[in-house]
This record gives sequence, structure tokens and C-alpha cells, in this order.
Amino acid sequence: MNPPVNPTSFEKNKIRFLLLEGVHESALNTLAKAGYENVDSLKTSLGLEDLKKKLAGVHFLGIRSRTQIDAEVLQAANKLLAIGCFCIGTNQVQLDAALARGIPVFNAPFSNTRSVAELVIGQAILLLRGVPEKNALLHRGIWQKAAQGSFETRGKKLGIVGYGNIGSQLSVLAEAMGMKVYLYDVVTKLPLGNASQLDSLQELMAQCDVVSLHVPETNATRNMIGFEQLSWMKSDAILINASRGSVVDIDALAGILGKKGIAGAAIDVFPQEPKSNAEEFHSPLREFDNCIITPHVGGSTMEAQENIGVEVSEKLIKYSDNGSSFTAVNFPEVTLPAHPENHRLLHIHKNVPGVLSEINGIFSEIGINISAQYLQTNDQVGYVVMDIHEQYSQIALTRLNEVTGTIRCRVLF
Repeated sequence: MNPPVNPTSFEKNKIRFLLLEGVHESALNTLAKAGYENVDSLKTSLGLEDLKKKLAGVHFLGIRSRTQIDAEVLQAANKLLAIGCFCIGTNQVQLDAALARGIPVFNAPFSNTRSVAELVIGQAILLLRGVPEKNALLHRGIWQKAAQGSFETRGKKLGIVGYGNIGSQLSVLAEAMGMKVYLYDVVTKLPLGNASQLDSLQELMAQCDVVSLHVPETNATRNMIGFEQLSWMKSDAILINASRGSVVDIDALAGILGKKGIAGAAIDVFPQEPKSNAEEFHSPLREFDNCIITPHVGGSTMEAQENIGVEVSEKLIKYSDNGSSFTAVNFPEVTLPAHPENHRLLHIHKNVPGVLSEINGIFSEIGINISAQYLQTNDQVGYVVMDIHEQYSQIALTRLNEVTGTIRCRVLF
């Protein structure tokens, strides 16, 4: 009987993981169950120079939102194979720079959708009731018991800008509370329940009692909500942003609140955020009692962090174990089966004409039969995966590294 084939390129205890910013323990448990125990987990982020030193020899990096990964950092990460963002966003990573080095980036687009949606519902209820302002006054000894300006959520119009994973989850919760849901998205969506899609942002903001933003950070969404857009809103309406800090012009919002142009706001994300809990938070919104400001905690529940820890670590494990890159945000996506009794070659190359032909020519020249081959490309990079008999893997690896445009090549046993 042949001995079992080792499913990884080398012993798992030699594969190094670095997890920063207090990634949930569920990630460590998931990695340990898969045989990965060489894991360095830190509770904080690192400064640039410390990060560069720490990354030397690291194969897999896990971060949250504070750690910034640019080309300079990636150059210092001489063995880095993949990055896991234990959050929804990936704007803290220069995705093109990672792609140029053949490094896929994974995130958790689903695990904290419920947590964010629940926060938005809670903030909407509090603002419609005028609770933040009453709470602030009472802390200063001012008793203001009145029904004026205090409303139920039932029957109110909720406008959702961006109908993705979080927006659609919010839609379901809001309808269950009796709200009328409207949505605006640059793509035509099939609304859940009785939600209705509107044709323009202005139409949504002009008629809704609560407007909640759930868009990604792009050039098109940067400062998409400024003074003009805020002026479209009703004077008794509310704005909520739990998406990205760059989406709302904070100075414009402060100006509208100062003029009582809207009834209130809830902001969880900011253009500039403190790098640690020790830093003071500065914002013109601090002066407004009718504005709920929270320190980027939309997805910061124990349930969400546990789910994120499992989701992202499993993606890193699959990429390490068998080369699957499904759901990578910057990399050709390939879902791969197991490869028993074969060695698997992973070849990442620049997407230029002739590479696949050159690879197949090499295999033909040295007489290697390919048991299975998988190929996926994007506009910059190609990813070829080949299963071959183990006796040929070393010579194939050597020759594949000579192929024009090769970025990285490795073998999984």
C-alpha cells in the first residue's frame, strides 16, 4: 500500500500565520483544528517599521481595519502567500499591489451583516424617539418629558442606499417592524418582501424618514452625501451611516445639523479614525446631542467576530491546503477539489498571451501527463492549477518558474 500523500507543500508547523488587532479566538481554533499551530496572534496593530520586521518569513497575514498594507509593506513580506481581512472592507490593503505579487486577499462579506443591521435598527428607533438628545439633557440635569418630535417606527419610510448583504438584511428587519422600505442602488436589484427600488438618490432622500447608507468605498461613493444631498432630506428626517467613513462629508453634515436641516444622525464610521483606543477622537459632530456617534462598532459584536474568525480562517486554510481562491477579492477565483495521489502545482503569472501554451509545451517536452488542469484569469493575472504524478513535481516546478511572466509558483504535495 502506498503511504498517504501529504496534502500540503511542507509541514504545517512550518507555515507561519500572523494575526493582528485581536482577531477572535475562533480563528486560532479553526487553524489549530486544521493542523496550523505556528500562529502569532497580537491584540494590537503595528507601526510601519514593526510591521515590516514582523512580516519577514510570515506566510499568511490576518488583519482587521487599522493595519495598512501597501506596496512597501508587501515588499518586506518576502514569503507572504495570502492576506485575510477579518472584516467586510478591504480598503486597508492596496489590492493591486498584492495582486502584482500573486497574493490573494480574502474578507468576510457575510458574517457581520446581522450585527450592522441590528445597530442601524436600534439607532433609527432611538433617533425617531429623540432619545439621544433627551439622554444628553438628562445627564446635564435637564428633565424634558414631551411627546413632541417623538415618533414610532411603524409606518415610517426607510430608504436604503446600497442593497447588498447588509442593506437587504436591514430591509427584512425593518419590514418586520412595520416600516415601508425603499432602496436605491446603481444596479437593478430584486427587492426582498415589499421593498421598492427608486430611480434616483434624490427621490429616496426626499421622501424617506430614515436614510441608511450601505455602499462600498469607491471613487463614486467618496463624499457622495454632501450638503446638496443632505438638503434634499425632510427637516424631520434622519441620516445613518454604518458603511464607510468617506461616504459622508462630515463638515456638511455638521452644517446641516447646526441649521436643524434634519432631525438627527447616527454615524459609526469616519474619514479619519483614531489608530488606537488611546487616541482622542476629533469631530465636529461631538457637539450635537441629536447625533449618535459610535467608534466603528457596526460589526463589533461577539457573535460577528466569532463568525468572521471562522469564515476568513477557513478561506486561508483552503488556499493553503489545496489552492482554492474562491471569494478572493483581487485574484482569479478557482474552486478546487482534493488532489489525492497527485501533486498540485500552482502557477501565478502575468496575464499575457502565450503563457498557457508555454506551460503545456514544457509538460509535453518532458513527458508529464496532467491529471487535471484549472485556469482562471482577470485583467492582470492568470492562475493555473495542475495535478500531476508526484515523481514529476520537482522538475515541473523548476521549469514552470522559468516561464515568461511567472509571478509565483509552488507545489502542494
